[in-house]
Amino acid sequence: MTHKHSPKTSPNSTVKSFWGSLGGTEHYITLTANGERDLAGQIAEIEQRYSATLRDLNLSPDTAVFRRIFVSDTMNQAALVASSELAQSRADNPVAVSLIQQPPLPGAKLALLAYHISGASNVRKQALSNHDLLVVKNGQRHLWTTGLCAGHTSSNTSSAAQTRHVFTDLITSLKAQDCSLSEHCVRTWFYLKDVDVFYQGMVDARGEVFAKYGLTADTHYIASTGIEGACAHRYDVVALDAYSNLDLIPEQVSFLNDFSRLCATKDYDVHFERGTRIAYADRAHHFISGTASIDTLGKVVHVGDVTRQAEYALGHVEALLHSGGATLRDLGHLIVYLRDPTDYACVRDVLHNALPEVPAVLVQGAVCRPQWLVELEGIAIASHEAKSLPSF
Repeated sequence: MTHKHSPKTSPNSTVKSFWGSLGGTEHYITLTANGERDLAGQIAEIEQRYSATLRDLNLSPDTAVFRRIFVSDTMNQAALVASSELAQSRADNPVAVSLIQQPPLPGAKLALLAYHISGASNVRKQALSNHDLLVVKNGQRHLWTTGLCAGHTSSNTSSAAQTRHVFTDLITSLKAQDCSLSEHCVRTWFYLKDVDVFYQGMVDARGEVFAKYGLTADTHYIASTGIEGACAHRYDVVALDAYSNLDLIPEQVSFLNDFSRLCATKDYDVHFERGTRIAYADRAHHFISGTASIDTLGKVVHVGDVTRQAEYALGHVEALLHSGGATLRDLGHLIVYLRDPTDYACVRDVLHNALPEVPAVLVQGAVCRPQWLVELEGIAIASHEAKSLPSF
């Protein structure tokens, strides 16, 4: 059985591809615009570079599954971005599109993370709603849910109420497919307009929802990131993206941790998995949650030193991947969140030295504790042979 990772760094993009003997090549593409142009110019630049990358990879546009578009000012930029090819999801080529305000670094208005699947004739995509994309491949149904928010028109609401609202929408989408939050949701991304103010309300409401639907410290939680970010609605303080596999069987799922480096999140009263591994017949996906510089007691390590925090957090990512039989070389992409944008050069150098060929997007996004200067998340795809499991 042959599995390959193919990294490519060029003036157009950074790309990482994985393919195995049972078909279906997965590609991650990252692009960050030149910050010297206006928004229209940056959109045109990314559209051109994205198209060139697809041509270089011999990918047709209909292989696109998911795009996250990072912008610097979503309320003022959403309309123009939504009219671009980057955000289009047409009936003949539906794509899950996430638009989030997290200013791309070192000073751009626009960046892109794209996920494509190629080389398989049995992939079918269907838009179930404005927020839900169903991707069917080899009998496995994958649900990408993007852009959930409450759509409030006044400030008279709380992050807890909005968290319950977006969870209700996600649970409703899962129920419509005869699925559940506890058995099928693999990964969530929570975006808080001011994480220093609104994070705790989200955590409290998430804990209530999880308890109601059977997700506890004795069962499991869901891999997640809770980070500063915003949708395009003025009064929404919470937005949510999620990924679910609607045909998971228990044998496919395991959870990642290394207790020599990290405590369980329940130890400091939050509710997410450090990482979740989903295994298939020829590969395993490793979803790494937002990971910061934290010790085994849940305390911040290397206060005030962004370089050492980045290195320490990357060591956690490596340990989490190792617990699932993967390595840093298996990362398909990284998203790096910085509280202070002036720390960009320091963290860029850490990544360049450790992972020069991994596609990465660096954005401004404060972490849930002020002393955490940087947080990392990503998805890795590693070789795995288990013929008894479903094919991806």
